[in-house]
Amino acid sequence: MTTVITGAGLVGTSYAISAAVRGEKVVFLDPLPRADYLDRRLGAGNYTLIPEDTRHLPGVLAAIEEHRPDTVLHTAGLIGRRAEDPLHLGMDLNVNGAIAVCEAVRLAGVRRLLNISTFGAYDWRRDAVDGVMKEDFPLGSGTAYSNTKAVQELILEAYSAKYGFEVAIVRPANVFGMGHFWGGSGGGEKCHTLVESGIRGVPARIPEEQTMAFEYVYSKDIGRALDLCATRELPRYNVFNIGIGAVTTFDELAAAVRASLPGLEIEVVPGTPPVSRTDHMDIGHARDVLGWEPEYTLEAGFAAYVEEMRAALGANA
Repeated sequence: MTTVITGAGLVGTSYAISAAVRGEKVVFLDPLPRADYLDRRLGAGNYTLIPEDTRHLPGVLAAIEEHRPDTVLHTAGLIGRRAEDPLHLGMDLNVNGAIAVCEAVRLAGVRRLLNISTFGAYDWRRDAVDGVMKEDFPLGSGTAYSNTKAVQELILEAYSAKYGFEVAIVRPANVFGMGHFWGGSGGGEKCHTLVESGIRGVPARIPEEQTMAFEYVYSKDIGRALDLCATRELPRYNVFNIGIGAVTTFDELAAAVRASLPGLEIEVVPGTPPVSRTDHMDIGHARDVLGWEPEYTLEAGFAAYVEEMRAALGANA
């Protein structure tokens, strides 16, 4: 099997690591070459990298027709405030990129399209019943990121209904792991700062707005969920929440990191007050259909993250 992956970041490489166990070939489409990151995550020579923008339909289609994938995994896009700075760029990349990928999948006759959405696609202005958000909870909170991800999902649903290819949409909680965070994940960058600072023995400076209660999931768990989406028999269109299934306070997050890095010091930089999440995602559908549940607790995830970060920073870290 072969998978074409748009975006060479944390989520795409996490899937590639899981897929490699099956002998899967992976081809990354990314306009900004990141061979050093891919080499570190996957090992040199274990992937193909094509410098292509997902909005460029001819280039995406040519890559798919050349490599004939069974599955396309669409992860490319801008996250959080990066999606509105400037707004037209976030709209263009997140929405028009999804349209181009759908068109390429249709034209090339790919069997299945996996799309990375986000728990941020939900309308967080509303309260969930019993504090739990199922996959049918309303989408679109009014921000550029939330609304463009909701639009992405609607686009994929329409393409699947019209042209018949299979679609699986994954809404992960905040993914933490060894990433580069070009796309704008503030939560991912926060976790990176906590781990790297703890290893280096310097205070971690965290913006006040990033001290909110949040839901998280370790990168290896999201990679395994995507691998199941690629290999299991599924209904033609499906949506899955992927997370730990609980909200974590900032103090709990810090404690999970300190379990591996007990000397970690944290300095909160005053600024915008945090907006905490109180509702969490229901992950029962992923358990029932995919047979997926998180294997990593926060502490276990950060222990693995610290080990990978130490290796990346070198023996002197």
